Amino acid sequence: MSLPSEFDNTYFPLHRQFINAYIDESKAIIEQFQSTAEWLEIGPQKQSHIRSVYADKSILSLDIDDTYTPDVIADLTITNPGLASGRFAGIFCMEVLEHVVDPFAAVSEIARILEDGGFVVVSTPLNARIHGPVPDCWRFTEFGLKVLFRNFDIIDFKKLDTPDRNLFPLHYALIARKNTQKNIDARTMQFSYID
Repeated sequence: MSLPSEFDNTYFPLHRQFINAYIDESKAIIEQFQSTAEWLEIGPQKQSHIRSVYADKSILSLDIDDTYTPDVIADLTITNPGLASGRFAGIFCMEVLEHVVDPFAAVSEIARILEDGGFVVVSTPLNARIHGPVPDCWRFTEFGLKVLFRNFDIIDFKKLDTPDRNLFPLHYALIARKNTQKNIDARTMQFSYID
């Protein structure tokens, strides 16, 4: 059995602090835009700082299984006919994308069920140990996240640096707004070097 390293034990708690702080910050950004549509939290499990920060919103929960009694049981990597296109004003997808078997399909389904101009708030680790629930399939760089959300307008993008290793952050978080006018082929994207 593999055990967490000293690095993991030291820095893994910083991830949750970063995520909760980002949820706090997201409210001021998102509240600039008003919508009467529903909100959705994907994979909240036992912890949901979102529910306390956004206590004024009615937020449904979605998960692939019923362990934590979500409002909706659905696979984010397929089209779910029970979720209408454009149904949600905002979606919270915190610590989910690294666990889905097809992140491109998951982002496509998020885009489908978001209203035009709706928001998705995302967090995902980069420099983090393997964690549950299994599977834990992916780690995304800044570039990878920009490819995944290429047809959204990225409103805010933050990283949690790894101490003494600036080019390999611990964690990323972003807010992206659905833009139906975009249809970008990822192969045509151009990137700048990170300084």
